[in-house]
Amino acid sequence: MNKRTLVIGGVILAAALSRLIPHPLNFAPLGAMSLLGAAYLSDKKFAFIFPMVAYFVTDLFINNIVYGAYYGGFTLFTPGFGWIYGAIAAIVLIGFVVLKKVTLPRVIGSSLLASIAFFVISNFGVWLSDPDYPLNAAGLILCYEMALPFFKNTVMGDLAYSAILFGGFEFALSKTTVLQKA
Repeated sequence: MNKRTLVIGGVILAAALSRLIPHPLNFAPLGAMSLLGAAYLSDKKFAFIFPMVAYFVTDLFINNIVYGAYYGGFTLFTPGFGWIYGAIAAIVLIGFVVLKKVTLPRVIGSSLLASIAFFVISNFGVWLSDPDYPLNAAGLILCYEMALPFFKNTVMGDLAYSAILFGGFEFALSKTTVLQKA
């Protein structure tokens, strides 16, 4: 692994660790950290691995320390975790397509697409697994309706973290040759 890959992996982990700081619900780095790897990592498998591992590490802390009493014991995975990690993979794929060239409009566009992908995928999983929602079209619509208040924070989080991560990385690229592609 080269220095550029290690730095990007470190940035993704740092972004994921920011989940441990109190913040509004769904104001999270998930979209931005998934897009960052897709845009800048030469070895595309790391674009999937880094955000998933970083998210998993912070999930362990959040699920077992912050919400430990809720789960009643140590848990590796929460219900519906597969939908979250599926959303991460979808966001990485969005990054591969949209961020072949990193520009401000593309970063904004991919951040918005990341928010939409997360909303659609994660809430589809909620609909399938939550007995409060009937497994029909009306239940699916109701599930998405109930999730709308959280969508605003998802969009704001993806845009804010994308500004920080992409802006910071582009600034670092302009100041050092260590991070340039080999």
